[in-house]
Amino acid sequence: MNEVALIAGPTASGKSDCAVDLALALEKQGRRAVVLNADSAQVYADLSVLSARPSPDEMRGIEHRLFGAWDGASACSAADWAAAAKREIAQLHSEGAVPVLVGGTGLYLRTLLDGIAPVPEIDPAIRAEVRAMPQSLARAALEAEDPDAAIRLAPADMARTCRALEVVRSTGQTLSCWQTRKEGGIGDEIVLHPLILLPPREWLYERCDRRFALMLEAGAIEEVRALLARQLDPALPVMRAIGVPEIVLWLTGETSREAMIAAGQQATRNYAKRQYTWFRRQPPDEWPRNESEKCDIEHYFATLLHH
Repeated sequence: MNEVALIAGPTASGKSDCAVDLALALEKQGRRAVVLNADSAQVYADLSVLSARPSPDEMRGIEHRLFGAWDGASACSAADWAAAAKREIAQLHSEGAVPVLVGGTGLYLRTLLDGIAPVPEIDPAIRAEVRAMPQSLARAALEAEDPDAAIRLAPADMARTCRALEVVRSTGQTLSCWQTRKEGGIGDEIVLHPLILLPPREWLYERCDRRFALMLEAGAIEEVRALLARQLDPALPVMRAIGVPEIVLWLTGETSREAMIAAGQQATRNYAKRQYTWFRRQPPDEWPRNESEKCDIEHYFATLLHH
């Protein structure tokens, strides 16, 4: 079966360097490797700096794909990304290359490997009605119409509450019912070599703080100015990416530079914490977890590198 490497974990955990290290190790053996992005911010062309997209120097001569592949005016869903990733993986396998997936978006990876629930299109009238509901009313409705989802979802998670409620009202079946029929995943068609990076939290958060400050010096503010000039819908993912709303508030004079930096760093740490929790709990137990600040490629990918 065709092989795929996967390096995942929270933001600022060192995934990009680790992926390039692995690709270079494979190339030393005469095997071509290509890094494929699996990060929901790095897919957007508009977010080179704020998404920490690897620079040409950081790529170290290794080909990278699906970075900056979407224009910010178009939302890239997990299904969109998975379809593109499947095409890239199939092409690379046909050429005898090893795809190295790298990213921190668990939903993207889960959709690619496990497939997606074939939920029909939601009735627009139902969607509009649900999304106009106050949070307390939406929560009460979910508890009545899909109690299992209400148990799973935090009361403050309005986006997922609305999604679960609109699905059950529009289709007559719960979202969890649809999810038992997932289709299109490639997990059974490949040999996966996964690694989850979970370095010490304090080290990770310090890196988050330092990186956000460096981004401001490296062009993040100019990126957000360019986004504002495009007058995109504020609800688009590119406008809600970590750092964008915080910098927008400063550019529009609604906060100080110091407050903007503190808010951007806090948002980054919060995001890293959520990712950390997800990657610690959600992937299969047999997937290796690296909990140190350094990553031993030879150790974790011995099977891939030596056969």
